[in-house]
Amino acid sequence: MTASLALRPTLYEETVPSGGHTSFVLKRGQVLRVTDLEGGANVSVLLLNAEEKSERLNLPDTLKCQHTAKLTEGHCLYSDMGRVLAAITADTCGWHDSFGGVLSAEEVAEKYGAGRYQELRDGYFRNGVDNLLVEMGKWNLNLQDLLMALNLFSKVTVDRDGCFHFQPGNSKAGDYVELYAPMDCLVVLTALQHPLDPNPQYAPKPVQLTWSRVESDGISILCRTSRPENSRGFHNTERLYI
Repeated sequence: MTASLALRPTLYEETVPSGGHTSFVLKRGQVLRVTDLEGGANVSVLLLNAEEKSERLNLPDTLKCQHTAKLTEGHCLYSDMGRVLAAITADTCGWHDSFGGVLSAEEVAEKYGAGRYQELRDGYFRNGVDNLLVEMGKWNLNLQDLLMALNLFSKVTVDRDGCFHFQPGNSKAGDYVELYAPMDCLVVLTALQHPLDPNPQYAPKPVQLTWSRVESDGISILCRTSRPENSRGFHNTERLYI
């Protein structure tokens, strides 16, 4: 289990406003805590190898090798090279969605109606595709690099007929998830509603980001030992730093 954040030195802290987006390199040995400030947040996240950006998060492999349809504490987030981009070392929410993706501008307009900058100024309706592309462009990435996004704090179940069902109220105010980086990882994220959220109003929620550093990778023991595949994934990652 992870040590309390209060016992680790905080390197930096910032708030991503509702509808906002950001990107940064989470360096090897750092921990990122993402906190739902108001409850009901959704954060769509892309992960890539910061040194070789053609290596990126592969959600089908992540779920398949860990025999799960949800992600929570003890799970790893795998690249398409079989390496661990990040490990979920703490989680008070309990379920994070890998199926829903993000909405485009057209889909946001269809779901929420007109929300133009000309009338709403900074309150205009943003969409996941454009928000992520704005951040990706800062790293010389473009539309062809926009692949799979993990939706933190959202719960989506699948029924016997293969239909998706969004579960409202999965995350409460103060819930958080922590991602430990065993390699330098480029993180691109946006705080927008989940595509399957039934709320007819455009109402994304803000989140807080907190960086800290651990002196030992013992924080990852739970993830390393939760499945034999994860031990091999960490081994593949550590070979990069021999």
